Amino acid sequence: MEAVIPLGLKIGFTLFVCALVPIYWRQYGPANFLWFSDIALLALVPALWLENALIVSMMAVAVVFFEAIWNVDFFARLLTGKSSMGLSAYMFDPKIPWFTRTLSCFHIVLPLLLLWIVHRLGYDRRAFFWQTVVTLVVLPLSYLVSNAQENVNWVYGFGQTADDSARTAVRDSFKAAVSARCLSADASFFRQNLSSGRLIKGDKGGC
Repeated sequence: MEAVIPLGLKIGFTLFVCALVPIYWRQYGPANFLWFSDIALLALVPALWLENALIVSMMAVAVVFFEAIWNVDFFARLLTGKSSMGLSAYMFDPKIPWFTRTLSCFHIVLPLLLLWIVHRLGYDRRAFFWQTVVTLVVLPLSYLVSNAQENVNWVYGFGQTADDSARTAVRDSFKAAVSARCLSADASFFRQNLSSGRLIKGDKGGC
């Protein structure tokens, strides 16, 4: 069977992740890899080589929406010097080595790459169910192993630490409402628009 994903992309992406992991581990610590964006980055390595639509679909459901928000925040700060959410504040922190911040630019490419791969492989309708299961494991774990300063997966407040109580309360409510709605919307969008009518095994009747 002919490969759907170019070999060059598989090799290049794998080398990038191999370079990023030890640098991130040293800079941010192991808990940082519980971020859904980092989970997606790591999971894409086997997903690309295996051309596994389920894994790719799960990662797309998990991160595309919030990666889009991160990009809005990043480019707003880059172009205007102001940011209302602070999600990408670390990208402008001179205390973090510039090379490490450069590696973090994967956030710009990741949502586009996921959408393209889903388009190529097709959307697996089991993704929403299994990503929900993963989320129910990752979020409590993020709370247990991180702190308010690290705020992995925003478990202490959307884009903020627990100290910023007023803005955190509003953003927590926003995150809770938007997460469920947008994960469902993402799944519907991928299913209807990105798979070009191609549904893969496991698609009969969803979960």
